[in-house]
Amino acid sequence: MDRTIISLDWAMKEFLRDKANFGVLEGFLGELLNKKIVIENILESEGNISNAFEKINRVDLKAKIDNGEIAVFEIQFGDKIDFLGKALFNACKAVVEQVSRGNFYDIQKVYSINIAYFDLGAKQEYIFHAKLTEFAGVHFDESIPFSQNLNPPLSPDVNIHPEYYLILPNKFDEKIRSKFDEWVYVLKNSSVKSEFTASGIQEAGEKLDVLKMTPEQKAAYEREKADFMSYKSELYTAKLKGELKGKAEIARKMKQRKMSAKEISELTGLTLEDIENL
Repeated sequence: MDRTIISLDWAMKEFLRDKANFGVLEGFLGELLNKKIVIENILESEGNISNAFEKINRVDLKAKIDNGEIAVFEIQFGDKIDFLGKALFNACKAVVEQVSRGNFYDIQKVYSINIAYFDLGAKQEYIFHAKLTEFAGVHFDESIPFSQNLNPPLSPDVNIHPEYYLILPNKFDEKIRSKFDEWVYVLKNSSVKSEFTASGIQEAGEKLDVLKMTPEQKAAYEREKADFMSYKSELYTAKLKGELKGKAEIARKMKQRKMSAKEISELTGLTLEDIENL
């Protein structure tokens, strides 16, 4: 039997900040990296900004990884025009916040996990991974690894450049190819299948079950969803207004060059009436 659960973006801002629920996030991140993750603490969350236009569905956390790394995970959900810019900004911010001014760079790793429910141009793939591993020579066939020995001379060099993951749940065809695909299914459907075995996933089904929410929690959840839909509508309207303003400016310049209203209409998509009113 499937369990309908709270969407993970909302859960990360509310329930999953509680240490008792860290197992859900540990399972999610562990299956993504294929490593054992132990969360030490939540560093930051900016999900409760009241202005919908400024809402950043984001949570930062610090964790230990089974290979000895101490890592910062920066997780971003959202439907924002500047989504990839935010991914870069937040990863840099996570690095800066963990290195005290004037001290040595001793952070071991930042992982930027970005989950987008809108079109970014992917044709079929739904999980992307990006990392910089080396500096490549321009003139000669040689390279320098992007790594550093953080605790010499006891430990080996580690790659210190942030790694980025981009997950597109709406591109997922629901064919389970790995344990993490079960989590992508959850991201897409807000539902946990009883046969899923990925780490932390049944715990998510148990703890984030919609039927177990209090009336107050349900009301807050429904308000959040309504705010998000309103935010998307406002963004779309603002985008259309921006496009019309740009077309009007182009049309004015065409009129100044004595182009006919019909030609301007064909090139800009504006109506003849719009062009006459410029």
